[in-house]
Amino acid sequence: MIKLSEFLPPRPEETSWRLIRQAGVDNVVGVLNGAEQDQRMFASVGAGGWTADDRAEVPWGEQALKHNIEVYDRYGFTLVATEDTAPIDKARLGLDGRDEQIDQVIEQVRAMGRLGIPTLAYNWMALSSWGRTDIAIRDRGGALVTGYQRSIGQAGKPLVQPGEVTREQMWDALEYFLKAVVPEAEAAGVRLAMHPDDPPQQWDRNLPRIMSSVEAFRRMVELVPSSHNAITFCQGNFALMPEILDGTTSIPDLIREFGTDRIDFVHFRDVKGTPEAFQETFHDAGQTDMPAAMEAYRQIGFSGPMRPDHVPTLEGESNDRPGYETLGRLFAIGYIRGLEQSAYGHPSTRR
Repeated sequence: MIKLSEFLPPRPEETSWRLIRQAGVDNVVGVLNGAEQDQRMFASVGAGGWTADDRAEVPWGEQALKHNIEVYDRYGFTLVATEDTAPIDKARLGLDGRDEQIDQVIEQVRAMGRLGIPTLAYNWMALSSWGRTDIAIRDRGGALVTGYQRSIGQAGKPLVQPGEVTREQMWDALEYFLKAVVPEAEAAGVRLAMHPDDPPQQWDRNLPRIMSSVEAFRRMVELVPSSHNAITFCQGNFALMPEILDGTTSIPDLIREFGTDRIDFVHFRDVKGTPEAFQETFHDAGQTDMPAAMEAYRQIGFSGPMRPDHVPTLEGESNDRPGYETLGRLFAIGYIRGLEQSAYGHPSTRR
């Protein structure tokens, strides 16, 4: 049985949180109040987002994490994963000051272990977060989805100057990071779960993106072989990787290849297109065989956190948070729950 989850910052929104609970979700994947991803989430798509609470806490420290747990608990949610870290761009780029940033991640990992939060999802996208060039593409029935056109995206302001950062520099920096943090994660009982680049492309405005292919993830897990050096299996990004698009493998086959030793956390989402031009979709309308993917999770015995991601904005919603409005989440939750019970069996039949 999966841990069906939703992505919620630690700042309650009464109506949407209660609706998500009523839809049958008991688990939360959170961000850190005011930390790196919490502040980057919508900056990269040019939309409004969440405003952090003014707290006298270090966002990645134990006091702040405990505070977050208490906030979720008041609404009946269990915090099962954190999708955020202290700032780590110096660590990603291998720059002076990376040791201090890595120490902050280690502080977070140790605190998570003490508090029983088992998953830390992170990414290796330096200087930005997920990127889109359009946040209001008309889809089924007039619903709004996000999308990306590389010709537009690459014409934006450069992140670095040409040649300033190399691919091997970022790979060396990742290995350095993993060798420092994975042993701490093992000791704390926390699994690190790398998220793919979004979009999964080799470059973004002169900056290398190294987590953009299946082969890159095979390389990553071998840098420090450990079940605590794991993957956030974001299906929408993997679906755009070259090995999937050229038919070398498929999403279900990849799930079976990596297995639970490598897949710790799932973003159950889908897209239409290629890395050059794609858009988000309703969960039942993309290019991935979603029932086959769920069956593959059952086959490997996956029982970790799984959440929908980047849902359509439906009629009557503002689209201030493209991909994260409420009604599309409720549709996605119901779709995932139906597939789960079809693959894993009704709860009454499970031992």
